[in-house]
Amino acid sequence: MKVGVDLGSRTIKVVALKQGAITSHDVAESGFEPHKQALAFIAEYAPVRAVATGYGRHLVQQHAEVDVITEIKAHAMGARYFFPQCRTILDVGGQDSKVISLTADGKIQNFQMNDKCAAGTGRFLEMMAVSLGYSMSEFCAAAASIEQATPINSMCAVFAESEVVSLKNGGVPPAEIAKAVHLAVANRLATMVRKIGVEDHLVFSGGVANNRSMIALLEQELGVPVLVPEYPSIVGALGAALQAELLHHAEMD
Repeated sequence: MKVGVDLGSRTIKVVALKQGAITSHDVAESGFEPHKQALAFIAEYAPVRAVATGYGRHLVQQHAEVDVITEIKAHAMGARYFFPQCRTILDVGGQDSKVISLTADGKIQNFQMNDKCAAGTGRFLEMMAVSLGYSMSEFCAAAASIEQATPINSMCAVFAESEVVSLKNGGVPPAEIAKAVHLAVANRLATMVRKIGVEDHLVFSGGVANNRSMIALLEQELGVPVLVPEYPSIVGALGAALQAELLHHAEMD
């Protein structure tokens, strides 16, 4: 059994592999001490080899015999597992977003990260949903129910929330504001993708890839199909598990 664990800002993801096939996966809240949650996951599987990625990967390595891999490499490997022809990856998690460009044979060619601002992340969307009184599923559905809306002007998390409050107080329907927020985030993410370069086989990973409205808007903005894995949140953990397999096989040879 090979295990990959991805310690993100909001959640911890774990994937177990056996002979290249996913046998199990899980997602849990990071909690106050995410490395302990990760170590519990690893202990549960008792793997032959474990690899960690994400924000807390080095902290886990301090407490257990695990290897580490960068988020960029992990997401590249995980995305190619689901979509072997993948050339561009858009990963949007709780508190950062990244775009990764790959060569035809899967090597990392370029990447860009937005980790300095909450705008364009899952956390930003959660904040906007709460300010409108929606759950995340309701927020997504509300946005999908509206054909057109004017994007909000500010993408600063603080100012955007103030703008949303002003729109509500001005009588704008919540569903229309939800659409406006989705449009603003889609525009920002599409701009990041264009800076790296849009190739066919664009894979969308991370928790925000569960948002069907965001997928549709990105396809509209970029003019290419957006491919989403069955479980988009586990792509990084899967890449870490694949790295664990590679390291194990290298030792056996």
